[in-house]
Order: sequence, then C-alpha cells, then structure tokens
Amino acid sequence: MSTRTGPQHYPGANRDHWYQSKFGGDRMEVNAVVLHTTEGRSLPDYQGGASAPNLTAVPDVAARRLKWYQHFDIDISSRALVNLRGGVETNTLNVCQVELVGTCDPARHSKWRTSDLDHVYWPKAPEWALRGVAQCLAWLNIHHHVPLRGPSLWPAYPKSTGNGGGQRMSHERWNAFKGVCGHMHVPENTHGDPGAIHFEELLDFAESAAQD
Repeated sequence: MSTRTGPQHYPGANRDHWYQSKFGGDRMEVNAVVLHTTEGRSLPDYQGGASAPNLTAVPDVAARRLKWYQHFDIDISSRALVNLRGGVETNTLNVCQVELVGTCDPARHSKWRTSDLDHVYWPKAPEWALRGVAQCLAWLNIHHHVPLRGPSLWPAYPKSTGNGGGQRMSHERWNAFKGVCGHMHVPENTHGDPGAIHFEELLDFAESAAQD
C-alpha cells in the first residue's frame, strides 16, 4: 500500500466539489499525470462525481488566470478514464488526472466563438493558461516526483481519437510510463483530448517554474 509521501492538496484549489468521501478510491503513489479537456465552458458536475478527475482547471479568461478545483487527494485514484476488464489498470495506475475546462475540438471552438472572453481553445491556449497548467505540473514534479517528460506525438483532434495519430500507448508502455500524457495516449480509451496542445512549451514553462 502506498505511503502517500507528498502533500495531498494542491495549494489554493477549491474543495467545495469534493467526491472522495462519496466514491473513495485506491491509495497510490503518483508518478504520472493525464491531461484531459472537458469540452465544456464551466466546471462540470462529472455525473455527481462518478467521472471526476483529481483536479479541474477553470479558466477565468477576463482575469487571465486558472481557478483550480480539487475532487480527490493527489494520491487517491480518481475516475475520469475508461478501465476495461481483463486489460490494464488506468485510473488506479499511479496517475493524477487533470481536467482543463475548454475544448480541443476546432469545430466546437468555432461554434462557441462568440467573444475572446468565452473559453480556451487548448491547442492555441494563451501563454497565461499554459503557465497555469505548468505551475501545477511543476508542483507535482517537486512534491510527487512526476517527471517533466511525455510522449512525442500529440496529434490534433479529431485525428487523435482512437489511435488515429498512432499516439495511443500499448499496455506495456502504459504500465511503464512515468511523466505527463494526455487522455489520447491512455490504452482502453478512445478519447482524443487534449489534442494538439503545445506540449513542449508546456514542459518548458513547468521546468522553469520548478526551478524558481
């Protein structure tokens, strides 16, 4: 059983939408992060928490900042991944899941585009939004030793659905993975989020923040 050696609450994260007391979860020692996009413009209900991640970042576009919400301890498994019987473990495989409110879908982005203050389109996220995510990754690196590295392939949505971009990990690679990846990389899942997020820039910001 994990000793849960790092701090369990991300500093400043709101815990009004806390689901651990309802759903429990497995104890882990986190060594990986999965990034998702919610494909919505506000904090989801996550089916009452049944599909909730550990953390959600809600962009306040007008204020140029992210508002963080925490739903499970960092080292407690959350519920945002598909986990099929007879395959590999997903939600419980030492992974902290982070949902980014907004979209990776260019068609949805175009449909929503009523103003510049409406939402974040994560493949073209503004620097302040990427830096906000990077601060979280830096904190997870410092306190939970999550490596600041990840897959080289981050194909654009919708090519990223299924394994359209050749990015989905094999069971063996997933079992050995430590670092930062997307929902699009996790086996047994078909979602294509977070699409073509600027991953190298995100890691550069995280590495810089980890050294501050």
